[in-house]
Amino acid sequence: MKGNPFVRYAAALITGIVLYVYLPDWTVIPLVALLAGLGLLLWGIRRTSGKLVKPIQTASGLGGLLLLLALGWCISYQRTARNQSDNLIHLTDTLRAYEGVIMAQPEERARTFRVELAIRRGKRTSPVGDQWQPLSGRVIVYLDKAGQPMPNYGEVWLVAGSPRPIDPPLNPGEFDYKQYLSYRNIYHQQYLRPYERTILSIDPPSRITDLATRVNRWADSVFTHQVGNRAEYGIVNAMILGVRDDLDTELYRAYAAAGAVHVLSVSGLHVGILFLVLTFLLSFLIKRPRGKLLMAFLQLTILWFYALITGFSPPVLRSAAMFSLLIIANASGRQQQFINSLAASAFFILCFDPYALFSAGFQLSYLAVGGIGTWQSPLYQSITFRYKLADKIWELTAVALVAQLITFPLGVFYFHQFPTYFLLANPIVIVMSNILLPLAMTTLAFSGIPYVNELLGWLLEKTAWFLNYAVTQTGSLPGAAWDGLWISQLAMVLIYVVLFCGVALLITRDRVYLWATSLASLVVAGLTIWNDFEQTRQQRLAVHFLPHRTAVSLTDGHQSTVLTDLDANDTRSFDFYLKNTFGQWGVSDLTIIKASQTSSVTDSIPKRLACYQDRSYTLWVWHGITILLVNQLSESYYWRLPAVVDYLIIRRNALHAWNQLDGRVVARHIIFDDSNKTPLTDKLLADAKELGIACYSVRQMGAYVADL
Repeated sequence: MKGNPFVRYAAALITGIVLYVYLPDWTVIPLVALLAGLGLLLWGIRRTSGKLVKPIQTASGLGGLLLLLALGWCISYQRTARNQSDNLIHLTDTLRAYEGVIMAQPEERARTFRVELAIRRGKRTSPVGDQWQPLSGRVIVYLDKAGQPMPNYGEVWLVAGSPRPIDPPLNPGEFDYKQYLSYRNIYHQQYLRPYERTILSIDPPSRITDLATRVNRWADSVFTHQVGNRAEYGIVNAMILGVRDDLDTELYRAYAAAGAVHVLSVSGLHVGILFLVLTFLLSFLIKRPRGKLLMAFLQLTILWFYALITGFSPPVLRSAAMFSLLIIANASGRQQQFINSLAASAFFILCFDPYALFSAGFQLSYLAVGGIGTWQSPLYQSITFRYKLADKIWELTAVALVAQLITFPLGVFYFHQFPTYFLLANPIVIVMSNILLPLAMTTLAFSGIPYVNELLGWLLEKTAWFLNYAVTQTGSLPGAAWDGLWISQLAMVLIYVVLFCGVALLITRDRVYLWATSLASLVVAGLTIWNDFEQTRQQRLAVHFLPHRTAVSLTDGHQSTVLTDLDANDTRSFDFYLKNTFGQWGVSDLTIIKASQTSSVTDSIPKRLACYQDRSYTLWVWHGITILLVNQLSESYYWRLPAVVDYLIIRRNALHAWNQLDGRVVARHIIFDDSNKTPLTDKLLADAKELGIACYSVRQMGAYVADL
């Protein structure tokens, strides 16, 4: 650590950022850190003043770290948009319209364009009439395609209506999209029809970003012309330009199962591959006069040109900055520690964008690069081969092993799966990526030369085809992905303690690391056993939030039965809204019953569950608990239940007025799922409040979960 000062600086800055994110109202933290840091620093300086040989002062060092902690807290405060008084989040009046400019390159979705708008001013309703006022904030706008062309970066829009706050996750374990966007200072979203916005002018907020967007679209046109096959074009577009609109769903799943999905998003991996390829190709310059400087200039030029091609994608910008510092450190001719240079790049990036710390891409990139830079060489040198081909294969395997080893706890935490055959797929992916990325850059460079561009385009397409073939074959193997893994933040941290202490034990042979590894392993094992014990005993009813649909589940241990009207082919909705819930609960045996089926086709229903269905309602009896799902309450078909039910679930707009339940059913708990229309549910909830009826809406309150 003594020779890596930026490791300490980055750690102190990160501590301040984390403290702000989790304790934003504790303004005493930066104040105490600032005063204590200044006091320790001045005291240390005073103690060593006048001495010819100045000893290392722990007090001064600690004081400097406390100042950096305060700096991290203050930078985070300053970079948080909701702390600005004119931010949209503080608006209490009704917003009639607003003016905003497109801040990033729009993305094309199946039915909409996803656009990020930065608000400049808004028209609000006031006692003296509608008034325009300065307003700030960012909004995610989903513009209905409806034959509209792709919006352009820098367009200034006049938008009618008011954006709404982004919903928090409404199901247990669901991806927290609200938090994800809040780290980008976005708190609102809006769905627009084409007639609800007017293009006023073109005024790009950044000329450099505007240039990057134009270059990105030019590169897309080159690849469209040179790469004819859609599957190969989609891979090239995803890897080079960061656009995944043309990727087939099955192909994406094959990459995920093979542990190669990281190559489909422009990130530090791609910048790292370019860095390594450039270092290899330009290594002949090192021995020449000023060769290091020329090599560094060429590396920086090509890396930043790649960042330009990607439209200045944030992950590529961070990675380009990281490798730029490494290149400059190497070209300076001074002795530099790799970890110190890596920490320095993280330090300066976090000073500019503190919320990058909470990006999965940032975390995975730095972990992978740091692990490969420090662990790959010792692992590679631990085994030697006589033949060059075997040695090269082992070198690539060592890279894949280290990268997977150091990122797997974080990958499991975020993505809940582990690729079983990563050792089979990743060496191939690394080799093909080392070929495909430089080849794509060369194709762009020679796109204007006849015949040469056609040859390069053909080579690029065949390279992408072989990459797709290798990955799909690996992903289709039995048991390719170990899915449904779920670990808590505490478990993830403890696994990293085991990992780092275990590696330190192998390197130093120090017994302290043996005890630390053993203790952390025991705690991880204990947490896992206890969690499995709790899941084995669980019994719960859940009415899940599923947009405009019904999803009711009964969970008993590791088994769960779900009644839903979700289309069997709509795997995307199931994966987004429900999959993580059952993964978090440790459900390994999931039975899905269609809400439309009748009592005559209930062979798949577990024996513990008694079920009766007709066109008006479904009645479940489970462990002595009665659950009634009401489909309709028509006067032409009158029914009633003689007993009190425990849970009454209203679906498909069955209830229009509370008096419809009179004489039919009495329930202890009443729940509205999201198959009911929102205005109708809101009206019934308001009436229930006046009548003193307790009820629950999953649209307003999130999934209803009752532990039985």
